[in-house]
Formats: sequence, C-alpha cells, structure tokens
Amino acid sequence: MMQKALIRQEIAQRKRCFSPEKRLEASLACMQQLLNHHRIRLAHTILLYHAMPDEVDTRQLIHLLAQAGKTILLPVTLPQTLELRYYTGDEQLQPSGKYHIMEPTGPLFTRYDDIDTVVVPGVAFDDVGRRLGHGKGYYDRLLAQLPKAYKIGLCFAFQMVEQVPTTAEDIMMDEVIHD
Repeated sequence: MMQKALIRQEIAQRKRCFSPEKRLEASLACMQQLLNHHRIRLAHTILLYHAMPDEVDTRQLIHLLAQAGKTILLPVTLPQTLELRYYTGDEQLQPSGKYHIMEPTGPLFTRYDDIDTVVVPGVAFDDVGRRLGHGKGYYDRLLAQLPKAYKIGLCFAFQMVEQVPTTAEDIMMDEVIHD
C-alpha cells in the first residue's frame, strides 16, 4: 500500500509540470491512436469514461465513436461500485461527485457480455499492463465482471512507471496506450 501511495504522489508531482497545452496535445495523440486501433474499429459496444480535468481528454473520442454508430457506455459512480449507462448525447450528461465528472443519465446497461472493448483510466500503468487506480477499487470490481472485453489502459506518457505493485484483486490491461 505504501508503494502505491508513493507512486500516486510521484504522478501527481509530474502532472503539476504538465501544462494544459501539453495535456491537450497529448490527449489528441492518444485519441488518434484509439480511433485507428483495430479493437476500437471492430467493436460494437465500447465502455469509455468522461475524464477528470487532469486525465487524457476523451470527450471528442466519445462523440466521434458515437457518430460512427458505436454503442458507447459511460460509468456512473455509486457509493461502492460503477453503474454503466448508455451515452445518448451531451444533453444527457450531468456533473457528479467531488470532481464534477460528467456522467450519463441515459438508460442503464446490464448486458456486460456485450461489451467488446473497455478504455480504462488510471493513475499509473506499466509496460505489462498493470494499472494503479485511485485506490477505491471501482474499476477493478467492474473489470472483474468483464472477462471477455479487451481492456485498454489510457494515460499520458509520464504516467508510465517501471512497475505497478499489484494484489490479487487488481485487473491487468491487455494493452496500454499513451502519447
């Protein structure tokens, strides 16, 4: 646990040195990689996330994939879990939680086996697909219910570390994409 806390502190320090302009540039590079990714192109149902201000910005990606006819799902944070809802347009989003992350109010999605690809945020990742989240376990509990879905970790290059310490509950990514 201490090692995870130290990595979170290190990444927070790195983020402070990363300007909004650089963040936008890096987000666009990540988005381009995802748009060209064969798993994304072939997927019918994709679980994405609406980013916090200091994460890779996924807003444009959500729009483009929805316009391309993909079924887009976004998580809603509940006290102990993530609930999945259909993205039906920006007019159906509302800010939620202490970070005011935009969350969908569209219909509830429960057919987890239909999810082809998941794009997952994280605090840090390593080259073999280990992920460090914020420490609440929301994504690990959700991803454990999606064994068939291809899991893509998404981050800025400065969020890559040599090794993320893991426990049995931590879910590995199939791949990590960064700028």
